[in-house]
Amino acid sequence: VQLVESGGGLVQAGGSLRLSCAASGSTFTIMGWYRQAPGKQRELVATISGGRGSTNYAESVKGRFTISRDNAGNTMYLQMNSVKPEDTAVYYCNARKLLGNYWGQGTQVTVSS
Repeated sequence: VQLVESGGGLVQAGGSLRLSCAASGSTFTIMGWYRQAPGKQRELVATISGGRGSTNYAESVKGRFTISRDNAGNTMYLQMNSVKPEDTAVYYCNARKLLGNYWGQGTQVTVSS
């Protein structure tokens, strides 16, 4: 199983960024994005399930971020709009199945004010 994130970088407050996570090696029942800011615990950003693609968002990103998956379910995206300095963190891709929980290496997102 391999999860590879891409799309992080530096963006100004109010701008947009799209993260991608390419998954290989298995089929997953749920995928999600988490983030960890310096000195803070890793927190949930958003999740998306297989099948119907039900989504769940942290309150702090509702209305600004959108999680999605491609039809094959192998690539997951996080569209980040109206970003804020407090969105600055390392963003991690997560994928779960019945007997496994996997993480990507993380991608840095920095929002300048």
